[in-house]
This record gives sequence, structure tokens and C-alpha cells, in this order.
Amino acid sequence: MNTRYKMSPGRRSFLTVAGGAAAAVALSGLPFASGAASDAARRMKIGIIGSGRIGGTLGGLWAKAGHEVMFSSLDIEHDKALAAKLGGGARAGTTRDAVAFGDVLLLAVPYRAFPDLSKELAPAMKGKIVIDASNPIVGRDGDVAAAAREKGAGLATAEFFPGARIVRAFNAIGFAKLPEFAGRPGERVGMPMAADDQKAYAVAAGLVREVGLEPVLVGPLAMGKYLIPGTPLAGERSAEEIRRIAATLK
Repeated sequence: MNTRYKMSPGRRSFLTVAGGAAAAVALSGLPFASGAASDAARRMKIGIIGSGRIGGTLGGLWAKAGHEVMFSSLDIEHDKALAAKLGGGARAGTTRDAVAFGDVLLLAVPYRAFPDLSKELAPAMKGKIVIDASNPIVGRDGDVAAAAREKGAGLATAEFFPGARIVRAFNAIGFAKLPEFAGRPGERVGMPMAADDQKAYAVAAGLVREVGLEPVLVGPLAMGKYLIPGTPLAGERSAEEIRRIAATLK
């Protein structure tokens, strides 16, 4: 919906607090201060659930930045080959292994897989920071996607994985562009993100910065419905343009 509205005091407060949390975490010496994670004290363990185009690309970028990454998918041999190619802190395992391994999880699977993953993994994901990069595509994912779009992708993900600290990110830009951003000169492309948990957002924002993008919190998880191809925030935009568009949405 493109109806312009005046931002409510509650949402303004949310954005202010979230921005403060991000700044506080960045100053705390965690691995998402500027630059790569260069020593063991600053490395994070990242579990990748779904090591296809998005998961494989981001996992590779984070592994090259110095983080420990575990790839998991329905094809363990693919994951082993990917980890072997990257070397260093990359490894492969089952989805259960990846959840147990990760300080942070990246969820990058077709939305139709969510019901089965929820049954298998939801209890173990409680309390974990989960970057939700999955998009509900009706033509691919069927009724599960249609229901998620009606509810809102972020809120639907939270229902599948109750207690997980969900952050919607990496939904609005195609995977093929991601390797270009780290070394691109000039103003960074913005990455719209949605979250209810400010500390989880701050961690995810750091990982977004490490791949060369500028994190932009557009609001709580309910705003995740706009982080899908074909919606107003999709595509490559500056951080300022994302904020301007987000201010017209509700």
C-alpha cells in the first residue's frame, strides 16, 4: 500500500532505539565493526540453512571475511564441496548441525520448506538470531507462500519459528549482485531490513555491512511484507531513498 502516512510516535521510537542499539553493538568490538573479522575473538559462527544461490553466496562472503560458516541443505555433498572450495572456517553439516553451530543463522530456502523445517528445527532455533532471506513466491511455493504474503512475510516466518529472533534481510536484492558490493567505490547501496528485536537487528546489520551494503531498518517485522521482489522497497536503492519510500508505507 502506497498511502503516505505520518510516522507514529511508537514507530519513531522503535527506529530511534534500534539505531542506538546498532551503534552500541558496533562499538562493543563484535565482528561487525568496520572491516573483516580478523581474529578469533571477533569471529562469529554462522549456520547457513539452505546453501543455494543466496546462502552459498553470503556464506562465502562471510567466510572470506573471517567468520566460521557451516553450510547445510538437502545435498550434503554440495555443502562439503562448497566448504572445501572456501577452506578456512567453512564446513558442512546437517540443518540440525548448522542450528546448533551458529551464533547467527541464515535462513535461505524456498518458503514451501518452512512447514517441514519448523517441525524439525523450531525448538532448537528459539533464542537464536535468524536472518530470514527467504521470499514467499506463490508460483514456486504454492499455498504456503500465498498465506505468508497475506499475513506478511516477516510475521509468517516468526510463526513458523516461535521464539527465534527474526530479522528480515537480503530479500530485496538479487544474489548475483552481492559479490560486487564489497569493493564498489562511492555510496553504498542500501539494504532494507525489518525486525522487532533491536539487538538482533544490530548483529544482522553488522553482517550486512561486511558484504558492502548499508543496513536500513524500515520498521518492525510487520514491514517485512515490503522486502519482496515486486514491492516498493525491492531493487538497488540508496539508504536515503529506502528511508523516504519506507516513510510512505504502513
